[in-house]
Amino acid sequence: MTPTFTVADIRKTFLDFFASKGHTIVASSSLVPGNDPTLMFTNSGMVQFKDVFLGTDKRSYNRAVSVQACLRAGGKHNDLENVGYTARHHTFFEMLGNWSFGDYFKRESLKWAWELLTEVYKLPPERLLATVYQEDDEAYDIWTKEIGLPPERVIRIGDNKGGRYKSDNFWMMADTGPCGPCSEIFYDHGPEIPGGPPGSPEEDGDRFIEIWNNVFMQFDMKEDGSVVPLPAPCVDTGMGLERLAAILQHVHSNYEIDIFDQLIKAAGRETGVTDLDNKSLRVIADHIRATAFLVSDGVIPSNEGRGYVQRRIVRRAIRHGYKLGQKTPFFHKLVADLARLMGDAYPAIREQQQRITEVLKTEEERFYETLANGMEILDAALDGGAKVLPGEVAFKLHDTYGFPLDLTNDVCRERDVEVDEAGFKTAMEKQKAQARAAGKFKMDKALEYTGAANQFTGYEHLAETAKIVAIYVDGTSAAALKAGQNGVVVLDTTPFYAESGGQVGDEGVITSGSARFAVRDTLKIKADVFGHHGTLEEGTLNVGDTVQAQVNTAVRAATMRNHSVTHIMHKALREVLGSHVQQKGSLVNADRTRFDFAHNAPLTDAEIREIERRVNEEILANTATDARVMDIESAQKTGAMMLFGEKYGETVRVLDIGTSRELCGGTHVQRTGDIGLFKVVAEGGVAAGVRRIEAVTGANALAYLQSLEDTVNQAAGALKSPVAELNARIAQALENARTLEKEVAALKGKLASAQGDELLTQAVDVKGLKVLAAALPGADAKTLRDTMDKLKDKLKTAAIVLAAVDGDKVQLAAGVTADSVGKVKAGELVNFVAQQVGGKGGGKPDMAMAGGTDASKVPAALASVQAWVAERV
Repeated sequence: MTPTFTVADIRKTFLDFFASKGHTIVASSSLVPGNDPTLMFTNSGMVQFKDVFLGTDKRSYNRAVSVQACLRAGGKHNDLENVGYTARHHTFFEMLGNWSFGDYFKRESLKWAWELLTEVYKLPPERLLATVYQEDDEAYDIWTKEIGLPPERVIRIGDNKGGRYKSDNFWMMADTGPCGPCSEIFYDHGPEIPGGPPGSPEEDGDRFIEIWNNVFMQFDMKEDGSVVPLPAPCVDTGMGLERLAAILQHVHSNYEIDIFDQLIKAAGRETGVTDLDNKSLRVIADHIRATAFLVSDGVIPSNEGRGYVQRRIVRRAIRHGYKLGQKTPFFHKLVADLARLMGDAYPAIREQQQRITEVLKTEEERFYETLANGMEILDAALDGGAKVLPGEVAFKLHDTYGFPLDLTNDVCRERDVEVDEAGFKTAMEKQKAQARAAGKFKMDKALEYTGAANQFTGYEHLAETAKIVAIYVDGTSAAALKAGQNGVVVLDTTPFYAESGGQVGDEGVITSGSARFAVRDTLKIKADVFGHHGTLEEGTLNVGDTVQAQVNTAVRAATMRNHSVTHIMHKALREVLGSHVQQKGSLVNADRTRFDFAHNAPLTDAEIREIERRVNEEILANTATDARVMDIESAQKTGAMMLFGEKYGETVRVLDIGTSRELCGGTHVQRTGDIGLFKVVAEGGVAAGVRRIEAVTGANALAYLQSLEDTVNQAAGALKSPVAELNARIAQALENARTLEKEVAALKGKLASAQGDELLTQAVDVKGLKVLAAALPGADAKTLRDTMDKLKDKLKTAAIVLAAVDGDKVQLAAGVTADSVGKVKAGELVNFVAQQVGGKGGGKPDMAMAGGTDASKVPAALASVQAWVAERV
């Protein structure tokens, strides 16, 4: 019997084995690929080495081994719908891999794979078979002549996907570039399991399971489809950890391996489900791994991009818990179990356990608020045996209740119902069209510009001689602009910075002779064409005129200070709060900087102070700012921060400000000292898991502090206290106020008691019940209640209404003694009176309060109480 390896054992054994073969152990990279716009998530082990294979990077090692965290739940690689319902589909999985960068090749790769599987993991050799590319005689001979695998268990696979080199056993990174044959290793579960070997018509069965793929990158694919040998062939292998664990632990489903066994039990514990074969528990167990690792890598649930995929996975897990009868948040409680099981291999999960828990709990609480209502709508729509869910209903669930379409599909699939996705898309497009129509744009329509790109000189100059190449009035091309007209002017050369990357466009003037065009804003018409928006205050401007373009230097300087400090602040935020902090949006203008970032808790006063300290420390160092233009690959090598989701061209601008290094095309100060002073003025939440911080610099920071000083001085003057003693004086004033409040309350109590005694004589006997309806001048709500209690004690059997008037505002109290609530209810009595004075109220049978807005009706309303009571006793 094959010995059992735990998942942790398999990881360690794999790494140790290849380390003994001279491989460098490389840590798992983030689930968010660094600067790879072609991928939403890291979906294989080779992603972090892609630049090496492309030849744009070189590592200090030529052999590597890793256990890579991977995710397939969005975009092209999306297994989400199958998760929980099949034996081997996951959103999150771990990939075991080893690589050679121009070092060893097929012989070592295949022999080591065989050695590890049969001699270390002790898999029975007779259970293993391999595939090779039809034309790869070298790999075939290694398997059959050197390793000794019988020829009938080495299967050649040719071009089976409709073209040359289009094969299950020929791998390509892209349409062109590195490519080559591959050799897959399969495990045979035995004849009792349905399915045939690879390449057979029955290959989709579960008998033969692929566990390891060895890719041999030996060619360069040309645009014409031909291949030429690479000068330094490489090896890229990948083996699914969960699949291997299932085999080594003698189970057929990945969901039966040790780590899933424990996560499923934890899911059962939190949902109260004892049937551990329930597929919903599988979904929950899978999804806690995906969502926790995503939070660890900075992905917060949101309505776009990676955050939207995260939200879909979280809500799918919650819905399955809801389906099991769990009507309160539970999912976040599994983070502790995950940290215990995977924290050794992935320390960030353990280190960020509390933060991950809080992020998932917040998202859970948000969704539970609407889940019940959404499910009611879905149940109602499917009631009566409907076989198709209308697209309008699916869209309403998405738009109003936060049900992603795939979640609705999930529910409907369980009930054998089809979703009208075409109708859903129609409803979505209709809403987008309405939103576009309602939106307020700076231009009525896009400007149709077909000329050459303009040259931007604004990094070096704030004034420039230029030529007008286009004019637009009301969004339409024009030959001239006349005094008083609003328009857009395009220059061949401009020092004006166009709004981009969060920095607002420049203001200033464009002049020519007597003509003066006030530039209110500068926006991009195209990526490399700037439009100057403003008003011609005097004169006339014509296409072809030579003009002087002058940026408002004071506004530009203030804007630069705020933009430069944003970079330093971003770095400080990551240092103080953690590396999970990522920019989610920014706005930089002359007044302040506004910066949105991923973080799931309000900043404490101490954290804000530390951020301010670090930023001002960088400012005081007065280091020079350095901006370099280089190609994207070179920029990556510098370690510059690249913001996920940002689009970068082939050349980028790497900016060093203080100790911060990021890509940025904005305008900046020459030295950090030019920023002057940095002060945070506001911090708050703008969305789930997203905080916003606002700060000021330079003259604005000074003005802010002077305003605070004015406020402090005014407070000190009002309290007749030196500023240094203001805190003590405020504390003393508050204590005096509390003392006076207590004295006022005591006096009101005495007044109420005295007034109550006077009111006793106004009570009228109605069939044995004392009825009293009176005004109590100067009373507040508490005085009304206190007086009511005293009157009830003294009158014994009574129905009482008291009223207090403050301007037009009316306060009412009604009370009925305990022996009379069977005849008269205080709530009904107070409502009767309140309706006459423009209000309403209610309360308990023996005591009720109400308000009103028409004080002039109070006397008549009180006079009507006696007759109302008489009708009921």
